[in-house]
Amino acid sequence: MPAKKTYLVMSALGKDRPGIVDQLSKTIFDLGCNIADSRMTVLGGEFAILLMVDGQWNQLAKLEDAIPELERRLALTVITRRTEERRPTGAQLPYAVDVVALDHPGIVYNLASFFSERGINIEDMTTTGYAAAHTGAPMFAVHMSVGIPAELHIAALRDEFMDFCDSMNLDAVLEPIKG
Repeated sequence: MPAKKTYLVMSALGKDRPGIVDQLSKTIFDLGCNIADSRMTVLGGEFAILLMVDGQWNQLAKLEDAIPELERRLALTVITRRTEERRPTGAQLPYAVDVVALDHPGIVYNLASFFSERGINIEDMTTTGYAAAHTGAPMFAVHMSVGIPAELHIAALRDEFMDFCDSMNLDAVLEPIKG
């Protein structure tokens, strides 16, 4: 009978430079673990990493023991936490939300409040600031994946969301995630 997989979430932050992903993933692989899910990006001059690593409990323990040396060698700050495989939390419909607007404070907060007040879980979110073509105006884009409880009336929610976005001068789309 195969051993039960266990999971470790790792968060790492350090000055951006080539080779961080190579060295970090090699350490994880060499200790018999596997990167099951990841998000990595450059924010300012820092490289931010979020990983879910799986393996047998003893392999993850070896990885946890290797963290201080990994932090020193790669000049990273690393935080870890054991977790378990995600279990479905009732019937939820996967939807994508895309928003674009002139950049101004509070966009993420207001979007998060809208969904939270309706019991809608934000499962993934990416935001980006950029300069508009031709004018150079500061723009802000948000992409989210949300889980909408199946009992919510989608057409009414979409109307409510579009009214909300219009009131904040946000250009938005709310559509089902396909496939």
